[in-house]
Amino acid sequence: MAMSSGSTGHRQELAGLLATKGITGPRWIQAVAAVPRDLFLGEAVFHPDAGAEGILWRPIRRDRTSSGEWLRMAHEDRTWVTQVDGIMAEDATQALSGAPTSSSTLPSLVVTMLERARIADGDRVLEIGTGTGYSTALLCERLGSGQVTSVECDPAVAARARTALETAGHTPALTVGDGLTVHDRDAEYDRLIATCSVRYIPACWIWQVRGGGTITAPLSGWLGGTVLAHLTVGSDGTAGGRFLADSLSFMFARPHDRPSRAHYLLNIGEQPGTRISPAVLDDPAARFVAQLGAPSAEKLGTGDHVVLLDVATGSQATTEPAPDGGWRVRQHGPLRLWDAVEDAISTWREAGSPPVPAFGLAVTREGQRVWLGCPDGPSWQLPA
Repeated sequence: MAMSSGSTGHRQELAGLLATKGITGPRWIQAVAAVPRDLFLGEAVFHPDAGAEGILWRPIRRDRTSSGEWLRMAHEDRTWVTQVDGIMAEDATQALSGAPTSSSTLPSLVVTMLERARIADGDRVLEIGTGTGYSTALLCERLGSGQVTSVECDPAVAARARTALETAGHTPALTVGDGLTVHDRDAEYDRLIATCSVRYIPACWIWQVRGGGTITAPLSGWLGGTVLAHLTVGSDGTAGGRFLADSLSFMFARPHDRPSRAHYLLNIGEQPGTRISPAVLDDPAARFVAQLGAPSAEKLGTGDHVVLLDVATGSQATTEPAPDGGWRVRQHGPLRLWDAVEDAISTWREAGSPPVPAFGLAVTREGQRVWLGCPDGPSWQLPA
């Protein structure tokens, strides 16, 4: 059992809240009620404030916050950013601009992920992305520390998670390293879960899960489309399964994150009409489909004004309303990004515009293929 940090009432309140948000497993509710989340926030967190040039991350320190207020904050069902561009919140002396690089994700999302992984008593679990260690502690509370292995790529994040886990009374196997590469060639786990988003399933994950075991991971891309993959691993090194209905995502695994954005130019390229409204990309399912067609593109803008940008090739597509109605698109560079998006969206619409669970993923030695409807249906290759 996790030790108490004086937060019993807050933990019980959080557990009760999650029970109203669709969390049905009593063992996970009990784990939330037992694990003091405040231990895993360290000595400070970042709060987002709107600045003149975008979001500024203001550090909130534990020693400058009343004990009651800190415990209340820690046990809210919200995400707390703990690192921005590699700087831990407790090391920040002023508000920072930049991108979050580690966080304690909102508990309802974390527990939903654990539930969907169908973890059962006796399972050996490999977690990719220790982060603050809170999800690791929930796993330890549910299964026992000896059943849990967790991998974190950032040494500073890993060190703080280790301290928090030890303070909470948990001793899982913790490793500092790249969880997207081989961790232990001799280990076979029943479940692998990723608390980071990936663009494709790393091959080494397949070989670390026993035949019949599962991989549960958010599959994301640079257009912002995300699905939750729950794959069953075969004894022959393949894996496959349909995507789940849950809409959840985590920060990208760092090697899979977007490249540094190049400058792009507007009003270049020809201006043909388009068969689809650019605003369709505001729909999560359609954005995921578009991402299958143009997996190397990043999406900027919303509504009728969309920019698709491929950093590697310099290809881009920009959309705008046409003077006589409809829309037009300018495309530039070696990749016809908008044509690829149109083709993918058209294929999806011809199938009746089904939701995400109509799609699945097949992982083989030859590649990774997202299919629509059934494994023999229309398909797209992931950029593995």
